[in-house]
Amino acid sequence: MTNRPGSDEGAPGSDVRALATGVVAGDRLALARAITLVESSRSADGRRAADLLDLVWSSRSGQSTRLAVTGTPGAGKSTMIEALGSELVAEGRKVAVLAVDPSSGRSGGSILGDKTRMTRLAAHPAAFVRPSPTSGHLGGVTGSTRAAIVLCEAAGYDTVIVETVGVGQSEVDVSTMTDIVLLLVLAGAGDEIQGVKRGILEVADVVVVNKIDATPDAAMDARGLYRSAMSLIGARHRQWHVPVLTGSALTGTGVDAILDAVSELNALLIDTGQKDAQRLLQRRLWFEQSVRDAMIKQFLSGAAHQAEQKRLAHSVDEGTRCPSSAAISLVTSLAVS
Repeated sequence: MTNRPGSDEGAPGSDVRALATGVVAGDRLALARAITLVESSRSADGRRAADLLDLVWSSRSGQSTRLAVTGTPGAGKSTMIEALGSELVAEGRKVAVLAVDPSSGRSGGSILGDKTRMTRLAAHPAAFVRPSPTSGHLGGVTGSTRAAIVLCEAAGYDTVIVETVGVGQSEVDVSTMTDIVLLLVLAGAGDEIQGVKRGILEVADVVVVNKIDATPDAAMDARGLYRSAMSLIGARHRQWHVPVLTGSALTGTGVDAILDAVSELNALLIDTGQKDAQRLLQRRLWFEQSVRDAMIKQFLSGAAHQAEQKRLAHSVDEGTRCPSSAAISLVTSLAVS
């Protein structure tokens, strides 16, 4: 392979080529290694990850059904995903699950326990379950979730499910990288509507009052509340009315209805051209975010700017400079250098 036009970078290494071949062949171990590469924060891995994505980028990229499952902690996201995924693989589909776990703000570590909560699905040959840490990234997802979705599609998975951290209103980021957002809520957990907040309700495409087996009467009451709320908020997709369903992942109640709603909306998005428009927007947002990330890394890697940052950080520590003023001075030093 020759160098890319306008680039002084060499061709992808043989290890990256072999990894790409394994991903496209559907090798789950290769896929896991590929996601580890795109998640890496090491600067040396950045170019290799970009080469890998270029190699697997094909007509299959963007052709899957991208489903986000979100909701507050304890809403039953993992159990519901296993129920949905198990039904899909039984129908002959290939399902990848990208489960995002929160990283500790103190140690930086993450439990990554989602795979242990989806043992039945994770063991199925047509499924791939990958837990990933947020590593400080806000929005309910990780900084590499978009790349991981593309890798799963390249590996032949026709349904990619993204399970968010479950921290409430900041979860809206996942709507910029998936087609359909499934919001799980609970009944009898206080002020239901306030507990979820408007932000996430505005991007929800299907709402499910989960764990109906535990509190059936309360679940029906909650369903009525959410129906009223969604009628006021409206749907984010044209020609779609957000259904508010009830279900229980534990007993399997409502799982078929949820999958029917997801399938119906996916067909609508394809037929009306909205899915293609979403793909375009998702690629643009990914590009813009990548530009910002690359500029920040380039800025912080310069020795002169590191020294200036250290000097200004000391003035902030000493209380002689306002943090925002010091930050503007640092950025200005980049612009004039």
